[in-house]
Amino acid sequence: MSSEFSRTLSLLRQEKGVSQRAAAGELGISQALLSHYENGIREPGLRFVVRACDYYGVSADFILGRTLSREGNMLTEQDILDAAEPKSTLRGSVLATLQSKLLSGAVGVLFELLGKMGDKTLINAAAAYLGSAVYQLYRHLYRSSGANEGYFALDPSTCGLGLADADRKLSEARYAAALRELQAKKAEFPDLSSPAINAAYPGRCQSLTQVLSTTDARLTALSRQPEK
Repeated sequence: MSSEFSRTLSLLRQEKGVSQRAAAGELGISQALLSHYENGIREPGLRFVVRACDYYGVSADFILGRTLSREGNMLTEQDILDAAEPKSTLRGSVLATLQSKLLSGAVGVLFELLGKMGDKTLINAAAAYLGSAVYQLYRHLYRSSGANEGYFALDPSTCGLGLADADRKLSEARYAAALRELQAKKAEFPDLSSPAINAAYPGRCQSLTQVLSTTDARLTALSRQPEK
C-alpha cells in the first residue's frame, strides 16, 4: 500500500465535501476506522480500496498516487494544465499532492538507478541539479510571501542574477562528464528497457513514465515554435 494513500483518501473526501461520518457510512465502516485510514494509523485491505475507488469515482492507480488521471491512464501535458483550472475538480491540495507523488516517484527511480552505478560524482551532481531547482522555486515563493529573506545567506539582489540557473548548468555538465567517464571505463549500466524498469519498480515506473512523457511533449512543443 502506498504511504501516500491515506493523504489522498482524506483529500478526496474533502473534495467531495462530506464529513468523515457520512463517508464512513457510505463505505460501510466506522468513522473511527476511516479516521485511522486517513491518518495512516491502519492500512486497509483491498476490498476497502475498491469500495473507496467506486465511492470517489477514481481508479486504483489514482488513489494510490501512481497517476494524475482519475481513470488510471496516462495524461498529456495539456491534461495536467487543464487539471489546474478553476473549473476542474482536480485542484488545490489534491493537485499539489498528486504532482508531489509523481515527481517523488520519478526521482526515487532515478536515484536508485544512479545508486547501481556506484559513482559519487554522478549522484552528487544529480542531487545538486535538483536541489538548485527546489531552492530557486522555494525562494521565489518565500519572497512573494513577504518572509524575511535574511533566512538565506545569498543576498536577494544576487539571487536574481541567474546563479541558480548557472548552478544547474554546471551540475548538469558534471553529471554528463561523470557518465562519459563511466562509459570510457566500460562500466556496467543498468537495464533501462521498459520491461526491466517495469519489473524493477512496479509501484513507481508509471510516475517516471508520466514525468518523461509530459516533459518530452512540452519540450517538443517548444522546439516547434516558429522563431520570431
